[in-house]
Amino acid sequence: MKLKFFPLTELCSGLFLTLKYMLVKKKVTLAYPYEKGTLSPRFRGEHALRRYPNGEERCIACKLCEAVCPAQAITIEAEEREDGSRRAVRYDIDMIKCIYCGLCEESCPVDAIVEGPNFEFATETREELYYNKEKLLSNGDRWEVAIAARLEQDAGYR
Repeated sequence: MKLKFFPLTELCSGLFLTLKYMLVKKKVTLAYPYEKGTLSPRFRGEHALRRYPNGEERCIACKLCEAVCPAQAITIEAEEREDGSRRAVRYDIDMIKCIYCGLCEESCPVDAIVEGPNFEFATETREELYYNKEKLLSNGDRWEVAIAARLEQDAGYR
């Protein structure tokens, strides 16, 4: 008589597997608000505009991110400075339209617009998801250390 035909074999093996995971294996569940999992260096979260170390904005208003955005969520207005270079006067992102494809970040020649590590930016109203230049710059200032580390990790693949 084979063991396979013994009644309740499947039930016993299932209970054994359950006990093994309860007592022996390392737990994989996170208590979310208090514990956070690791993010990939290529994670695409909340948008941010970066600055150079001297405090100057990186955006040169080339409008490549606006042109490449498939959702047409980015609006840029530019003006010329006294020295002949360009700067963005208005930089708006409609986060409701954004599909987080990362094309804006990839097209930027100076790494001005990036998608940061923040994925917790739920709002109560739709108006809060219309990001202007000041909001994007404050995101960049807040997350600069994490963004710089992520770009450094990903540099070999860019």
